[in-house]
Amino acid sequence: MVYVERDGQGRLLRVEQQPFEGAEHMAVESEELQNWLKVKEEVKARLESLHSSDLELVRVLEDVIIVLVDRGVIQYTDLPAAAREKLDQRAVARADLEGLNTILKESGE
Repeated sequence: MVYVERDGQGRLLRVEQQPFEGAEHMAVESEELQNWLKVKEEVKARLESLHSSDLELVRVLEDVIIVLVDRGVIQYTDLPAAAREKLDQRAVARADLEGLNTILKESGE
């Protein structure tokens, strides 16, 4: 048995294992609950996919900025200070990682 909350149209909003104020009970085996859990997992998977692509897109944007600066389309100083600071932090972190990778390769690890 689980406890659920519904919206004004009767759709599930919240599912808990413990009772809460205003909750109604529902069988764990109910088709409605199984469908809700399936959709919830699908939403979670899609959000994780978006998050992953966001991380990849950050690197693409960094590369685009570098190309624009190298070609003289924009000046690095045209970027807001906060953006320059983030780009600088990422460049330093990347350089540090490359240095660590070099050390690992040299030590045969």
